[in-house]
Amino acid sequence: MGYIMSRCRQCNLELLDNSQICPLCKCVIAWDGQVENAYPDIRFRARKLNLVVRIFLFASILAEALFVYLNLTYYPQIQWSVITGAGFAYLYFIARFAVLNDNAGYRAKFLTLTFLGILYVILIDIVIGYHGWSVNFVLPAGLLFVDVCILVLMFVNRRNWQSYIMLELSMIFLSAIPLALIWLGIVTETFVSGLAFAASVLSFLGTLIIGDRRARGELKRRFHIR
Repeated sequence: MGYIMSRCRQCNLELLDNSQICPLCKCVIAWDGQVENAYPDIRFRARKLNLVVRIFLFASILAEALFVYLNLTYYPQIQWSVITGAGFAYLYFIARFAVLNDNAGYRAKFLTLTFLGILYVILIDIVIGYHGWSVNFVLPAGLLFVDVCILVLMFVNRRNWQSYIMLELSMIFLSAIPLALIWLGIVTETFVSGLAFAASVLSFLGTLIIGDRRARGELKRRFHIR
């Protein structure tokens, strides 16, 4: 999308529209043959970002191959190269999904990246010998962090706060995962996990009670209840 640049030979004035008469001297405008872009070239920016991401992917593969060699050669007791490989993969996913993908909404991006980050921390715990701190503290703390972020987003987006109700409802089920891990004996510290579940339930109930009709109407609309 572009516009034709024209110039008045008398005033040497450049015009950015398609005027045929100079507004100053009233002389006929001469077209200089140049066409300027009226809007920034978004596709060029996307191509540059794609190139940067592909370069990062190639560099990550080379670096990870080196790390695997060093890991197996000099320190095979701990597979720390798994951590670096997962880190490169996480950064690549951030670039592809969060930066270059315009189809996914910011809520989907935020939740996906947060939970993948939690899984990455759990992987680190497993690789270095598994001491349980990732599932005892990081997992429920991450769920609490998401609950707080949802409340902040509801406050910022006050005109459309009811659209976050389904997200709060989803967090109740996700916060029940640490409780299930307690029952399985995997999680041994129960306080933070219980706090995360209670926060999710109270957040949903508070929104439902305070939101009144709009909150109930949003739930009916989502579940197709008349």
